[in-house]
Amino acid sequence: MLSRIAESLFWIGRYVERVDGTARIVDVVRLSMLEGPAHAREASAQLVLSAIMGGTPGGGVRYDDLRDRLVFDQSNPSSIAGSWYAARENARRARETLSVDLWEAINTAWLRWRQLGTPDRTARHLHWARERAILVAGIADSTMSHDDAWNFLSVGRFLERADMTARMVNTGTLPIVGLSWQSVLSSCGGQQAFLRSNSGLATDRRVAAFLVLNRQFPRSVLYALRKAEACLTRMEPHQPAIGFADDGRRLLGQMRTALEFSTEDDVLADLPVQMRRVQRAVSQVSEHIAGRYFPSTPLTFWTEGVSS
Repeated sequence: MLSRIAESLFWIGRYVERVDGTARIVDVVRLSMLEGPAHAREASAQLVLSAIMGGTPGGGVRYDDLRDRLVFDQSNPSSIAGSWYAARENARRARETLSVDLWEAINTAWLRWRQLGTPDRTARHLHWARERAILVAGIADSTMSHDDAWNFLSVGRFLERADMTARMVNTGTLPIVGLSWQSVLSSCGGQQAFLRSNSGLATDRRVAAFLVLNRQFPRSVLYALRKAEACLTRMEPHQPAIGFADDGRRLLGQMRTALEFSTEDDVLADLPVQMRRVQRAVSQVSEHIAGRYFPSTPLTFWTEGVSS
């Protein structure tokens, strides 16, 4: 497979997952700002922009600002519009590798997103974006051969999911009026799954442990790390007798085991630090994947018959 195709597949997975995660976050914050006290609305907007999405905190952030930057700003790759556009452009470059159904789903998602109406109907946009992102992921799983192409797309999806869930979990530890642990759980779509696995007994501690350490919930940090590691293992199943040739797989394994084999008390006692470690690990793994599978060669210039 050409490295440019592999890179496009990787970023399709990341951008489509980013659509889903961003839509979930903005929808929960939208409801908390509408239902909560007026003094908490600006704090909620600032919390999302700074703690979750990596924006620069500052005063005077209104809900309209939050909506425009995270939903409708096409120039922002962290926004829903920007992610749809980037996913579509990457799909166009890798069109010969994608299934026909997957290309049509991504292309149609971008075209229909632009026709959904004015920003005043944000709730409709968020609901539609979540459904469409889930549909695209399902079509990818059911119509693509589960070969290296699918592995590149999937590892991008699960790395993005681990990063996004870690960001959302980290907000539950912040001493600021805004998202509660129940809101964080809701943004991950885990209410029913959590209640079933915890007999309906909801505490902040149990919610945090569920979102970080549960091996069966698809949006937990541990689940996403395990799936991403499995994708890298399938792409390069043979390793040297000592160590790992793939630094990305090594970093994922270290992060996964640090969570999976630690006690629940140890993880939750230092949760903000643990979640920042997850975010750094995801960033480093992405860099190693890019260096190993998407190498960019310098341009060759010819001067006086000699290449340089």
